[in-house]
Amino acid sequence: MPTRDYMMDFMVVWLLLLSSLSSCSGIASDIRCLQELKESVSDPTGALSSWKFSENGTEGNICQFAGVSCWNPSDSRVLSLCLRNMGLQGSFPRGIQNCSCMTSLDLSNNNLSGPLPGDISLQLRYIQDLNLSYNGFSGEIPPGIGNLTYLSSLSLQHNRFTGRIPEKIGKLAQLTTLNVADNSLSGPIPGSLQRFAPEYVAGNGGLCGAPLDRKCKRRFHVRIHIRLRRINNASSIGAAAGFIVGFVVAFYFPHWFVFCGGLRPYIVPVCG
Repeated sequence: MPTRDYMMDFMVVWLLLLSSLSSCSGIASDIRCLQELKESVSDPTGALSSWKFSENGTEGNICQFAGVSCWNPSDSRVLSLCLRNMGLQGSFPRGIQNCSCMTSLDLSNNNLSGPLPGDISLQLRYIQDLNLSYNGFSGEIPPGIGNLTYLSSLSLQHNRFTGRIPEKIGKLAQLTTLNVADNSLSGPIPGSLQRFAPEYVAGNGGLCGAPLDRKCKRRFHVRIHIRLRRINNASSIGAAAGFIVGFVVAFYFPHWFVFCGGLRPYIVPVCG
């Protein structure tokens, strides 16, 4: 049965994830992760005021910080960060890679902007749920997202992303939720992502192909159009150059243009 096969695949992936997480560092690196994150963003509303650090570490357990969930309160390893709707400003937070056991990151509904890091797959090695929606992130979607092996949910809607959707994203075996609506993406939608509903890719005027009704232009038509345009441009340039050369010759060397009796005119250097 398909359901049984899906459950078996899920269990296998979950066991692999747990075995990988057993090598995660904890406490010191996770404290450094949160400290660098707080320092790298602007917090005008004081949403992160409970994140207090001292020279020796933290003032209190990081598992009690706002938006922080841990695997186990006793080891202080960050399981997830839910920082949505906190009014945070700045770029994609630094130090995230130090939360090496984190499986969920929610930065939605903030005022974050700028490009995503190209090495995002190294910073979020074990991430399963990534929500960056309703921000001002821009630039291209990093192809490295396609290397997030455990990713099951990706929400990038309502940002300013441009360029194409990386083909590798659709090849993520565990990906069940994808939303890139309301950006400025363009180009054909990868065939591997055509299983998602059209509303999850809507609002991108340059996207084409299924599941949207907008068909993509065939490549050879585009190539022919480009070649014809080049030919037309070349012809126009050639005609203009010929006219200029002819005008210069006629103006400075009128004796080259000779009419011999009833003969038709010829352009010759000497008329006998």
